[in-house]
Amino acid sequence: MKDKKNFYINGRWQAPKSKQQIEVVNPSTEEKCAIITLGNKEDVDIAVSSAKEAYNFWAFSTKDERIKLLEKLYENYKKRWADISDAITTEMGAPKDFATKLQVGTGAAHIKSFIRHLKNFEFEKPLGDHAPNQRLLYEPKGVCALITPWNWPMNQVCLKVIPALASGCTMVLKPSELAPLSSMILTEIIDETKFPPGVFNLINGDGNTTGDALIRHPDINMISFTGSTRAGALISQNAANDFKRVSLELGGKGANIIFKDADPKAIEWGALRCFKNSGQSCNAPTRMLIEKSNYSDAIKKLKEYTETIQVGDPKKEGEHIGPVVSEIQYNKVQDLIKKGIDEGAKLIAGGLGKPVGHEKGYFVKPTVFVDVDNSMEIARTEIFGPVLSVIQFESEEDAIKIANDTPYGLTNYIQTQDQEKAKRVAKKLRSGMVDVNGAGIAIDTPFGGFKHSGIGREAGEHGLQEFLEVKSVGGWTS
Repeated sequence: MKDKKNFYINGRWQAPKSKQQIEVVNPSTEEKCAIITLGNKEDVDIAVSSAKEAYNFWAFSTKDERIKLLEKLYENYKKRWADISDAITTEMGAPKDFATKLQVGTGAAHIKSFIRHLKNFEFEKPLGDHAPNQRLLYEPKGVCALITPWNWPMNQVCLKVIPALASGCTMVLKPSELAPLSSMILTEIIDETKFPPGVFNLINGDGNTTGDALIRHPDINMISFTGSTRAGALISQNAANDFKRVSLELGGKGANIIFKDADPKAIEWGALRCFKNSGQSCNAPTRMLIEKSNYSDAIKKLKEYTETIQVGDPKKEGEHIGPVVSEIQYNKVQDLIKKGIDEGAKLIAGGLGKPVGHEKGYFVKPTVFVDVDNSMEIARTEIFGPVLSVIQFESEEDAIKIANDTPYGLTNYIQTQDQEKAKRVAKKLRSGMVDVNGAGIAIDTPFGGFKHSGIGREAGEHGLQEFLEVKSVGGWTS
């Protein structure tokens, strides 16, 4: 079992003040793989003080200085690719191929993307030709608390750490206590890259103690959080007390609208997209809306396809899904599957219990409910497991109404050969992102949602601007 008890503060690894420790559990084996410390208020105070002191010089570093360091960071990240992949497979159960290509790959892509946007970003620019003596200055927001989840560890960490570094902010990162190992490798990479002491700090811990101390700290200027909607609401309430800036990337319950003229493979693609990462993606299309005239054929195809989805050992290569992240998450998913059965939804694949041959580990059967009513709990709750709810619709207007009838608004999906219909529907969907015919979104597309799915946008130029304040200066002469 790996000893990962130290924190990274002020440019070096050091022993925490807290003596409270927990074990990191490999979800595919239920075996303990590492031990970490849960930081207390004193640890938070030390880390924030370090970041506050470093802000005094890092905020005034030049763009060229930051670009040079980030380019070196990118090269060092690539050298540790296999280590990060192995850590993610161990800590949260992402299958080897998926972890290598996507989990680690998205982190690298974000680093590269933010370097490109930083090079092109103007931190000083005129308001316009109509006001030649008015200047806009973009300045770092200050000391940032970065709180990240376990489901896409490197993706989410890089979406926060890299633009914070690029903007001139300083930070304290608290990764999920369920999956901290990959973030600790990134910290080693940052240390190797020789960012100035105090610019980046890492402490491990839980939400109730460590996270709470961070978000309440008077010297934290901005909170960037990815996680549950419930936690996001609590963070917003606490941040309001002293007007901290807040960026929240929260839950989703995406609708995948499959019209009768969709590509024949749309059903299989939608199911696969739902089950990827064991359903543990906030933007997964977990509600499949199928047009009535095509419903019976689609259900038959969906059942046949779901039964081919393999559940397997994350350490092995291949296209299969792994476990969910923890025993708590497994029990939550099982409870919601039971709820779907009790609500009267028809189960056509999967169901309660573990897949055959996987009695050890937190594995969940790929599960499909059909004849779901959008008022059912399985259609309204973010399950965060490989569970798909299928709903029938009669018309374009009906599909839009069902898709929008949710407290969430992160990502919706449209499957149709009619491009004009796709555009009409996309404009009427209340979500931050819309994917048409599986096109996906670019790495620097603004990522974020409407309603309970959060506040703000991550990735690309919009993600960089999340860490910047704009200052207006009148009487500026060239």
